Amino acid sequence: MRNILFNCRWAVRVIACSIGAMTTLILWNYAVCAVEIPQPEKFAQNTDEQEPDIELTVIDTLLNQPVFSPFRREGTVRDSTRPVYVITGEEIEAQGARNVREALRFLPGILPDGTVGTEVNALSGQFIRGSNSEQVLILLDGRPINNLGGGSFDLSEITSNIIKRIEVLPGGGSTLYGSSAIGGVISIITRRPTEKVTTQAGVTFGAYGLNQQTINNSGKSGDIGWVLGYNRIQAENNYPFAIPEADFEGTRKNNDVLYNNFNVKLEANLGKRNTLILSSLYLGKEQGVPGGVPIPEPLFGQGYSNSLTERDRKYTDQVLTDLTWNSKLGSGNDSLLTAKLYADFLNTRFDSGASFSARYDNEQNSYGIQAQHSWNFAKNQVLVYGFDYRNTSARNSTFNYLTDQKTTSYDDSISQGALFARYEINFTPDFTMNFGLRQDFSSLTNGSFTSPSVGAKLVLTDSTTLRANYIRNFRAPTLFNLYARGSSFVGNPDLKPEKGDSYDIGIDQKLWNFGLLRLTYFSNTISDLIAYNFVVPVGTYENIGLVRTTGIEAVLNVQFAKNIYGFVNYTLNNPRILSSANSAEEGNELRFAGADSLNLGISYETPAGLYMGILMHSLGAYPTNNTNTESLPGYTTFDLKIRVPLNNNLVFTGSVDNIFNQRYQLFPGYPDAGRVFQIGLSSSF
Repeated sequence: MRNILFNCRWAVRVIACSIGAMTTLILWNYAVCAVEIPQPEKFAQNTDEQEPDIELTVIDTLLNQPVFSPFRREGTVRDSTRPVYVITGEEIEAQGARNVREALRFLPGILPDGTVGTEVNALSGQFIRGSNSEQVLILLDGRPINNLGGGSFDLSEITSNIIKRIEVLPGGGSTLYGSSAIGGVISIITRRPTEKVTTQAGVTFGAYGLNQQTINNSGKSGDIGWVLGYNRIQAENNYPFAIPEADFEGTRKNNDVLYNNFNVKLEANLGKRNTLILSSLYLGKEQGVPGGVPIPEPLFGQGYSNSLTERDRKYTDQVLTDLTWNSKLGSGNDSLLTAKLYADFLNTRFDSGASFSARYDNEQNSYGIQAQHSWNFAKNQVLVYGFDYRNTSARNSTFNYLTDQKTTSYDDSISQGALFARYEINFTPDFTMNFGLRQDFSSLTNGSFTSPSVGAKLVLTDSTTLRANYIRNFRAPTLFNLYARGSSFVGNPDLKPEKGDSYDIGIDQKLWNFGLLRLTYFSNTISDLIAYNFVVPVGTYENIGLVRTTGIEAVLNVQFAKNIYGFVNYTLNNPRILSSANSAEEGNELRFAGADSLNLGISYETPAGLYMGILMHSLGAYPTNNTNTESLPGYTTFDLKIRVPLNNNLVFTGSVDNIFNQRYQLFPGYPDAGRVFQIGLSSSF
């Protein structure tokens, strides 16, 4: 928070500038309406028809937002006893986010900045309620895509052109989704076919050699619908950096990237009751691996990296495919049977060394099936039940070009199956409860786990709603934890799953007819934490930790006047290490996961698509090790985002991020890119 207060003078400047800009935009907007453009009557008529009242815009739009992750079926934010936060594809476009990692930046409940850079290709890091990236489950259209070889999934791989919305569900989700959901769930929902045949194309240019080209075609013909798309991103990212603590400056090297992503989705209506959906993503990316910048003495050795690798390269080649069958039973609207088959192939390669002396390959193949029945069997009762199965095989190997030898670190597989059920009952129109239970089975020795949950929601008045939840979660160890072999470490096949107990209690409060406040207090405990033990002669992974995180998630959305909106959200985290193999860590704050986050914004938006916003993102100080002897001071940045429809088919977008060129580090020796900009044009026809 010291960093936030330090930047208050910048906030005053930004607010003053934004008020002036808003005034200019309002006058400009009225002027535009008076200028003759193609089909002016139609334009004015659509504007009037789409203009909702304040109540609908601020409150009902937020509470009626469709969500899937809290229920494992379609529902709304209003229906959920869990706090869930959503960003839509339209909001992602307005904010200029190029991938999922960037799209999460201003959401509450999550610390999404990562630890290795701010450029588009930077590896994502997601910390939710004291958990790390391996303890957050990533869903793609309802199915898991986490890497069971290494643990997490890099959200910078999935570009924003395919996204319909993203949901963040803090507090775990093992009752519905199984392993890796100790801290929470991030659910990515992809676009569906449009009713009319539509082609969208766009180009974007920006700082440090950024150029992006996107094209998508979507539509329906008879009973067949489709979405086809391609996204290409290229950037040099050779930006100047500054490390103020070391009084050191330079230019980032070997930080280029080239994306080539393809997506296809085909939908077939098989009569009025059955739908078949085939979806496939190809994610291809080549990039430099810059490492940390070379910190000079005497700071080297005090938590700062001193490695600058100018020739390392990273290649990712991933295919995510699924086939989904939906069948309406009963009367058609109260009973839905869903079956999903999926196959994922995740390949990552590192070429390392000044002369490419070694190559590191990570290969993972996953095959899975999901089957569930969502049944509204009474007017006030819903039952969702089914089973999941996933088999994952992974191999990690190293090839040494100098000795012409290949060494395998691990080559093994995990099979996971589960039965689950979630029952929801409305005792009265104002009081709802849900009960969940899941039994997971695993090929691991200690892999089976039982995950219960319970939630309740009480509508006190038309303006006030209370909610409370408990969820039992777990994360199975990765293949690397279990079976990896190296010169100084060995895997531990006897590891137990990490366990989590998540509690939260919250209130949703309407503020008259112009605002909505959502406040949540939470407690999240992670036991049997898997960590690397350096004490033994040959290092290994052990269940040696216990962490409890308490905190608050607060979200306020308001409408100040017609077309002028504001938001502020605050996430307070306090993760404490209660037990550890290293007694010096006990009682300390868990590294990285304890930063407090504050986001706020003010925007001018019209139903015609005009958008102008000033957004602030502030992260408090946080330790970079568990003994809390090293830390970073946090940072505050301000971004300007604009979206201007030039006519019915052409849209201009632009942004300036980190307006005041705040220099900071996400990890010691890994600097930010400073002030950056981008502009783009997109067309629909």
